[in-house]
Amino acid sequence: MTDSSKQQNTPSLTQAQVHHPEWDEPIICRVEVDLPNWLVQLAGGQGWEVYAESEEETCISFALREQSSKTPKLAEVTLYHNGYAVVDVDGTSLFDGSLTSGTSNCAHLTYYHADSGEKITLN
Repeated sequence: MTDSSKQQNTPSLTQAQVHHPEWDEPIICRVEVDLPNWLVQLAGGQGWEVYAESEEETCISFALREQSSKTPKLAEVTLYHNGYAVVDVDGTSLFDGSLTSGTSNCAHLTYYHADSGEKITLN
């Protein structure tokens, strides 16, 4: 009988432990990336420039080209609104992951409360 009462209380304890009302507030994630310097880090070369961009509901994509090479490279960088990024250079994937893990000094995320605009500091 003791075991069944523990089982009945377990779900309510779990809900109480994971329920955080402050997490229910809408937030804004701002992604800032120095695209030319990030591509220098990832692919080498110099003189990367953005020549096209397109925005969708979940992401923004940039087309870049390297100007200073005899055989210029083409790159596509897709930044998702959740902090995920994909970088392809000449059809080869050079980055596919989260910007939140400190993967580059050229890219970072900042979070804000949507209602007040106050910056959120993550620990």
